[in-house]
Amino acid sequence: MMPRKATELSALEVRRLVKPGRWSMGGVDGLALQVTATGARSWVLRITPEGRRREMGLGNFPSVTLAEAREKARKHRSLAEEGVDPIAAREANRSAAHAEQQAQKTFSEVAAQYIAQHEKSWKNVKHQAQWAATLRTYAEPSIGKLLVRDIRPAHVIGVLEPIWTTKTETATRVRSRIELVLDYAAARGFREGLNPARWKGNLDAALPNAAKVAPVRHHAAVDVKGAPSFMKRLRSQEGIGARALEFAVLTAARSGEVRGATWSEIDLPAALWTIPVARMKSGRAHRVPLSKPAIKLLESLSEDQLPEDYLFPGMRGPLSDMSLTAVLRRMIVAATAHGFRSTFRDWVSEYTEHSGEVAEMALSHAIGDKVEAAYRRGDLLEKRVALMADWASFLAGSRQGARKSA
Repeated sequence: MMPRKATELSALEVRRLVKPGRWSMGGVDGLALQVTATGARSWVLRITPEGRRREMGLGNFPSVTLAEAREKARKHRSLAEEGVDPIAAREANRSAAHAEQQAQKTFSEVAAQYIAQHEKSWKNVKHQAQWAATLRTYAEPSIGKLLVRDIRPAHVIGVLEPIWTTKTETATRVRSRIELVLDYAAARGFREGLNPARWKGNLDAALPNAAKVAPVRHHAAVDVKGAPSFMKRLRSQEGIGARALEFAVLTAARSGEVRGATWSEIDLPAALWTIPVARMKSGRAHRVPLSKPAIKLLESLSEDQLPEDYLFPGMRGPLSDMSLTAVLRRMIVAATAHGFRSTFRDWVSEYTEHSGEVAEMALSHAIGDKVEAAYRRGDLLEKRVALMADWASFLAGSRQGARKSA
């Protein structure tokens, strides 16, 4: 529809325009007030940038006054005459403003996003809780409200320095988690540049080496020579915690692997325990040969078990880690459940002729480099059957379990 008037209208005349149609304002070519059948009124500017006819909205009336509409129209028409498409320019500006707003992410916001994205890949609830707790306790009070794009090495040092020499292990985990969060932020476009939490060539110049500040503490373990007598005492202990610890020692498995084991993982006829990939620290399924004492132990547990039932159930779900610790404390043994894996490894090296490779496979440790691992398809199961049988014999006090002189 052609504009109804060509003369320059006043503000009062514009206010009286209520009939549906498009009304030319005059004063600026192409500026009109569009009135719809519902009574809504808005400004429209008709322009021809680079020979292409287009219409551009300038806002609603009366929110945008006649004077403001004319000022906007002159500005956009001037751009169009210079060959610039003001509609495209406005869209580009809006897009840039939106992107800028989206990039305004604080460390706390990005940390929450990272955890939500990755928690399903973490192997247990305890790990998830530790992730959130360490950042909430140590990082967020200092850098939580900072935009991730503004975080510098000095900020990260400010988080780590107070705990670097007093809680070194925790501090190293905090640094690693901050680094992962900031890498995630960079991948999402929330920040640019080098990661300020990177250790090598960055924080290592400001903080002492963690290994020198707090040397690694190995899990306390029972001496190899004392393992048979310990096992004899353990078998006299009552309770599901004692049986779980006994099974852990016989299989040289991790405490968490034992406590989370269900009957669906056990094949008694094949004397085999298969731990699924979802429960393995190594990220791959692990088959564990069950020696005769291990089979006997499982057969002694209550009957009529469902596949989803735990081997060693607690009050509400799997047995807690403290249940195994409580057994050791009750026996007054200065060792940890995990330490028996070290006892097993020492026994293989010092008392047997079994290869270290077979022992490492039994412990589900990585073997060699990535290339070597790629070529090794098997898990040395047959050799590990003999190894675990010898280990069980040694724990029972038999010399058959010691094929090399001590």
